[in-house]
Amino acid sequence: MTDFEKTKLEIALKEFTLRNFEKPNKCRNLDQIRYYIEELCLKIEEYETKFQYVPEWAYILLTQYNGVQNSYLYENFHRTYAQP
Repeated sequence: MTDFEKTKLEIALKEFTLRNFEKPNKCRNLDQIRYYIEELCLKIEEYETKFQYVPEWAYILLTQYNGVQNSYLYENFHRTYAQP
């Protein structure tokens, strides 16, 4: 795969994420984050299968969503099981 083709794929994926996803720190609830994680995983899998290439920043974005998800899970756990 040429650098031009990689750049073209990166631009297409970047446009997709900007159009369809909110930034991880702008997510409002756990369900929204889970949806974005699922959709991003599907897109990454699609790129791996069709093109054998996934931009590194896609994995970084997935890590950011997972971090926000973990924060929400920790808050929910703490709120539920914390001693008053």
